[in-house]
Amino acid sequence: MNKFPNVSIIKHPLCCHNLSIIRNKDTSAEVLRNAIRRITYLLFYEATKDLELEYTIIETPLEKCKAQKLSSKNEIIIAPILRAGLIFSDIANEIMPYAQVRHIGMYRDEDTLTPVWYYNKIPIEFENPKNKIVLILDPMLATGNSAIDAIKLFTNKKVPQKNIRFVNLISAPEGLNKVGEIFPDVKIITASIDNCLNDFGYIKPGLGDAGDRIFNTVEN
Repeated sequence: MNKFPNVSIIKHPLCCHNLSIIRNKDTSAEVLRNAIRRITYLLFYEATKDLELEYTIIETPLEKCKAQKLSSKNEIIIAPILRAGLIFSDIANEIMPYAQVRHIGMYRDEDTLTPVWYYNKIPIEFENPKNKIVLILDPMLATGNSAIDAIKLFTNKKVPQKNIRFVNLISAPEGLNKVGEIFPDVKIITASIDNCLNDFGYIKPGLGDAGDRIFNTVEN
């Protein structure tokens, strides 16, 4: 049972199957990346299912008809957290080629488990921030510290919480609780809520260090 009201969990059989692939420690980087991409489609369809639509008139080869398209007043922003969040970017661009891409650069200090910023491609101010729809992308939601900092980047620029979605593969209850306490209206889309964090801030059972496994930089 999902005890987090702001969280959507993808339970599709294909999602579960591909999760088993990426969790396996013996899965190669190539196979892991392909499995993540398959899950990513399902995550994005869920994350965008409530986007606002508007009616328009188009002309088919036979006649004119009424059709629906995404509302022209809203602007979609894709914000991958470097480096691991890049695994989602290609699929996001494929599904939403009209969206802006705004990279966020941070890494986790392994001693304090707090995020360290090194890159920020977000404008100082947004024009019409209430019309921005933001999808923040990061494979893992562990302690929640990076997610909170990334969300603050947009709420501080007046983007409403309800317009922000945090898209990830695997979440820890500790991180979900922390994000939910500060940003109860931010929607979180995940493929799994795992058991807990270990003493080093890694999700159990999880899949290990997502960035290292995605980019094949695991040190033996």
